[in-house]
Amino acid sequence: MSDRFGRPPPPAPAGHPTGAAGGDPVRVMVVDDSAVIRGLLTRALEGDTEIRVVASVGDGQMAVNALQRNSLDVIVLDIEMPVMDGLTAIPKLLAVAPQVKIIMASTLTLRGADISMRCLSAGAADYIPKPTSTREIGGADAFKRELVSKVKALGAAARRAGSRTRGELRPLTPVPAAFLKREPPPVTLRPAPAVGSVGQVKPDVIAIGSSTGGPQALFEVLAHLKTGVTQPILITQHMPATFTTILAEHITRQCGLNAQEAKDGEPVVSGRCYIAPGDFHMLVTQRAGANVISLTKDPPENFCRPAVDPMMRSILRAFGGRKVLACILTGMGQDGLKGCTEVVNAGGTLIAQDEASSVVWGMPGAVAQAGICSAVLPLKEIGPYIRKFASRAA
Repeated sequence: MSDRFGRPPPPAPAGHPTGAAGGDPVRVMVVDDSAVIRGLLTRALEGDTEIRVVASVGDGQMAVNALQRNSLDVIVLDIEMPVMDGLTAIPKLLAVAPQVKIIMASTLTLRGADISMRCLSAGAADYIPKPTSTREIGGADAFKRELVSKVKALGAAARRAGSRTRGELRPLTPVPAAFLKREPPPVTLRPAPAVGSVGQVKPDVIAIGSSTGGPQALFEVLAHLKTGVTQPILITQHMPATFTTILAEHITRQCGLNAQEAKDGEPVVSGRCYIAPGDFHMLVTQRAGANVISLTKDPPENFCRPAVDPMMRSILRAFGGRKVLACILTGMGQDGLKGCTEVVNAGGTLIAQDEASSVVWGMPGAVAQAGICSAVLPLKEIGPYIRKFASRAA
């Protein structure tokens, strides 16, 4: 396979670090109509020896042509480009290589966030807020770290899905058979509390954590909860400000739920879906005997703000462990593991997305492999499971 200059790749030197899947480096294509931006993105990526940019092109049509000639793991794709924009290019790229992972590069504007959400619905795996100037890209260490970490994580997922062979699947990480349930389990994972048992107590609240691939997963799950579910739903999705505003709007429009970005001090009421705003932890606290939203700028946890762990801990204190139904969907890292462990130890119930249907099996894999889940399910089964669980008799 040739590189972006038409040269064949040189053999890796002895001791050269291998890519995320244990072979050669993650293979990336950068797509942006600005040659300067492409150069800056390329240098940021190739500063990590486990990443190699093998193609760099200026519009969506050129990206489709390049993908037909090269086996790639990840595409970093600009949205607004001449000839063919990013949104138009996504289905064409995935038709050529369904296993390739696409990261949208989007500006932090309402328009950029809205188009990014549409791109995620069209099949993009993730997004990254693009600095508004070349100076910001060149000097933003946080941007570079986020870009590199997402490319490496998604590169590993693409390799597992067969991006190099375009069809060959690698074995999934095994999960104990006891946790692969299709119905709410009749027994507890911990010694039984005084009343009822895990899977037998109707929850008072539903809490969901997600990250990479999360918007698509949320749309799938929440579409099943517009009828038969009266509990408040609290969601922490790793997203920057502005993007969470658009996420709430899309959930309302696509899923038929009353979803909104959470506001500090508002009451937690039945039938409402609360989204943690970007750059704020969303907590539930009690004021005058009522549960209310509390937004904080406490330090990031698991490198994230908002983070899932503080939300889970606060919900446990506000509602009591046995009345919490927690769910962890696709995402990088292990945010949610500590908070969900406390929920389960207090008698709550936890379900997680399985590896085969996850974009990245980091967060759900962490709780699944810790043995604290009542069920590890394919994405399409999670919504019906939650609805049945939440609507059962007390």
